[in-house]
Amino acid sequence: MLVKNSFGISVVPNPKFTDTSKIGEFAGSSLNRKKEEKAKPESSTPEQEETESIDQVRTEKKLRSLSSRTKSKIRKKLYAFFGLYKKLTFLTLTFVNEVTDELGVKVLARFLENIRKQDKKFEFLWVAERQNKNETFKGNIHFHLITNKYWKIDKVWKYWLSLQKKHGIVPRNQNFSPTSAFDVKAIGGNSVKSIGIYLTKYVTKNNEAFKCQVWNCSKRISQLYTDFYTDFSFIKEIERLEEAKEITIKRVKEEYCNLMFYPLTKTTIRFYDRLHQKNKDTWNTLPNNL
Repeated sequence: MLVKNSFGISVVPNPKFTDTSKIGEFAGSSLNRKKEEKAKPESSTPEQEETESIDQVRTEKKLRSLSSRTKSKIRKKLYAFFGLYKKLTFLTLTFVNEVTDELGVKVLARFLENIRKQDKKFEFLWVAERQNKNETFKGNIHFHLITNKYWKIDKVWKYWLSLQKKHGIVPRNQNFSPTSAFDVKAIGGNSVKSIGIYLTKYVTKNNEAFKCQVWNCSKRISQLYTDFYTDFSFIKEIERLEEAKEITIKRVKEEYCNLMFYPLTKTTIRFYDRLHQKNKDTWNTLPNNL
């Protein structure tokens, strides 16, 4: 029996619709998608395909928000990213004055592009959020990023402010001190709990709509694997923990599959060592200038 596993979720498809030859394979990487694209008809155009890489941030006219499927994708990419580093940084970028969604994401794109020119190993994933607690310009767009970079705060903070100024975004009055426009926090990659806090607070509960792209990540992060296929022995390992009352499994029956949800703990996270090793092997073979 085939089982598809990701971080805290296992899917057991109906045997009638599964291919057991997939056991041992990995999925969820944009590298898989590129292989699939080669087999598609020539009439298929890039505009018709959903893209995930983001070194170029595109603005959109229609309102966009994070769907449940997208939130799941972001969640899995972040856990895969955390599997590569002992320490990452959580960066919040805000604007010194009111800004449209389109201009905000344009300034972000330029910021990421210039940082990448200075640091070829720079990797990131970002999501947009509304500043609903900002009474001066409520609902202003700002961005949360997970990065692998150590930030020289004074230097980059000044650059972020100067970049805003170049795009016509200046403080609303001369006495305004934008000290929180560039905020950095360190995150321990070995702490499953701390990772979950950031995911829940800034991704899972984010239901805002924007006139621009809502999230993106660097190409190397898009190429990380987030799923792997096993036989039913993987489920038996999870169920043994439930029998020992170490975890509780939530089971959901769907028409074509059964879903199993379980918490990521110091014990269950080790079940994904094979996924982290696959990503480490892949990461080391990818060029830094993607």
